[in-house]
Amino acid sequence: MSTRLGAGCSAREVVSELRRVWAGRRRIPLPRLRLMSSERRLLLVGIDIVVVNLALLLILALRFPYRFSLSTVAQVPLYFVLITIIWCVWASFFDCYDLSRSADASQSAWSAARAALAAALTYLLIPYITPPLLASRSTAALFAGAVVAFVPAWRAVYATLFSQPTFQRRLLIVGAGLSGAEMARELAGTPVFGNPYAGSGLEVVGFVDDDPARVGSEVAGLPVLGDRSALLRLARDLHIDTVVVAITHRTTIHHELFEALLDCREQGVRVEPMTGLYERFTGKVPVAHAGYDLQVALPVSDSPMVRVYASVKRVADFFAGVLGLLAVALVAPWVALANAVSSPGPLFYRQARVGMGGRTFRVLKFRSMIPDAEKGNGAVWASANDPRTTPAGRVLRRTRLDELPQFWNVLVGEMSLVGPRPERPEFVQDLARKIPYYRARHAVRPGITGWAQVRYRYGSSEQDAVIKLQYDLYYIKHQSLYLELSILVKTARVMLGMRGR
Repeated sequence: MSTRLGAGCSAREVVSELRRVWAGRRRIPLPRLRLMSSERRLLLVGIDIVVVNLALLLILALRFPYRFSLSTVAQVPLYFVLITIIWCVWASFFDCYDLSRSADASQSAWSAARAALAAALTYLLIPYITPPLLASRSTAALFAGAVVAFVPAWRAVYATLFSQPTFQRRLLIVGAGLSGAEMARELAGTPVFGNPYAGSGLEVVGFVDDDPARVGSEVAGLPVLGDRSALLRLARDLHIDTVVVAITHRTTIHHELFEALLDCREQGVRVEPMTGLYERFTGKVPVAHAGYDLQVALPVSDSPMVRVYASVKRVADFFAGVLGLLAVALVAPWVALANAVSSPGPLFYRQARVGMGGRTFRVLKFRSMIPDAEKGNGAVWASANDPRTTPAGRVLRRTRLDELPQFWNVLVGEMSLVGPRPERPEFVQDLARKIPYYRARHAVRPGITGWAQVRYRYGSSEQDAVIKLQYDLYYIKHQSLYLELSILVKTARVMLGMRGR
């Protein structure tokens, strides 16, 4: 400043120069607050658990001789561990960590309120290992009310605050063809209300494409901003966090584009293939955009836990088969009576299906259609309100109780409790010819329920088969105890909601 102001400068000039210097200092960049999807889920889980435990701690301090401090948590840790576990189970049941739903205040608060009420009631009904909240009706009501009020209130704050641009990660898609357009459409599909990218935490700014005819046009409602030569400049000027490479055959990438991608990475911009982002965001493998890249569609883990997991899963399937057959014994007389009244015929129905290794076996089900339902028509997809379905069969299919006898197939090792649903040989032959990677779903035992069943509606067409295959391959790639338990919890919700067909 001394070089610009002489000894005889006026006070106005001094003030003007101080303002200029201060304005320059204010341009210091602030830390980025743009959250990745994993960080958003972790934030939701963490704050949910804190809020639920705070509600319990508040009631203990108000109605019992405990202090509202961490010393109480250390004094009776079991109380807080139990409420945390119970909350996590019910939160999974009500899909509280679906990011697209969490981004809408009304949907998120409604899901959280139902989970909070279920968790509070479950906690109240566990004697001896929880505080005696039921000793007083007012205490029990106060506890339930606090949980039901606090969690939805926090969820409304999250949906309002974290959908703001400050917390959005900005994406630039390289490639405005089928893969890029599909990625943009998937992101634009969430959530139903509000900022269309709020659920994922991703804001797609536009495309980069080397086709001169596309530059300056729009694809999936987004602008094509330039070609490969403009990539680094666009990443800087538009404050891009992630560059998504949406090119199916990545080995054909032009060397100049490859260098531009490395330049972006050198500047701290995240660079990743469309297939990886698509898989994380949607929970399915994009087989149509995988090309011949086996890593996209097939698991590549070399962990010794793979064999351990398979052994544990088989033991669990054996015990599940035994318990399932006990349930069949309890339900079968009532199903037989209902069928005898509405549609006389056999109680069980056997049908050929393709299982592990492409081997055919006969799946066992409660009969839900009229006898000889396929006589004259052959194998056809079941449809909504299928006229061949019996009155009792409609209830069985909606609750998925028609699948219950398949616990016999689980017991003898032909099926698993969780896995891709086995398809009929007549359909498999045709689908394997038309759909890439379709036979990869036969690498594991088929299941009574699966990832596709809890994430997608009943399949009744080839297009549905493609979508369900993507979910099945995701399950095969990411098999884990957590994923298995998540599928089982969501299956219970589907059954209680009578959303089968």
